[in-house]
Amino acid sequence: MDDSSLRDQEEALRQAVSLLPQEARKRYYQLEQTLVKDPDTYAVLNYFFAAGLHHFYLGKTLKGIMNLALMLIGLATLSSIGFFIILFVIVIELPQLFRSQTIIRKHNIKVMENVINELQPRT
Repeated sequence: MDDSSLRDQEEALRQAVSLLPQEARKRYYQLEQTLVKDPDTYAVLNYFFAAGLHHFYLGKTLKGIMNLALMLIGLATLSSIGFFIILFVIVIELPQLFRSQTIIRKHNIKVMENVINELQPRT
C-alpha cells in the first residue's frame, strides 16, 4: 500500500468523523488518544526485534511469543543451530524496522475505522 493510498484512507476517516454526531465525535477523539499507536515507540521496540516487543505493542501476542520463543531457542542452541535461528528471525524482522511508519499508519487506520463503525448511529 503506497503513501497516497494511506493518505486517502486517513482523509476518508476524517470525513467520517466529521459526519458523526457531536457526542460520538467526542467519544471518537477520546478513544483515538488511547488506541492510536506511536510510530517512534514501535521503531524503538523493533530495535529489540529479538524479543518481539514491537508485536506485543500492536497487540499481536502470538507473533510476539513466536519471536521470543525462537530467540530463546536460538540462544539456548547457539553452539549448534542457534546462530541460524537468530539470523532467520533478524532477516524476517529487520524490514519491519524500516517500514515502521507505514506499519503503524495502517494499524491506526484499521483501529480507528473500527471505532467509527462502532460509533456510527444505527439505522
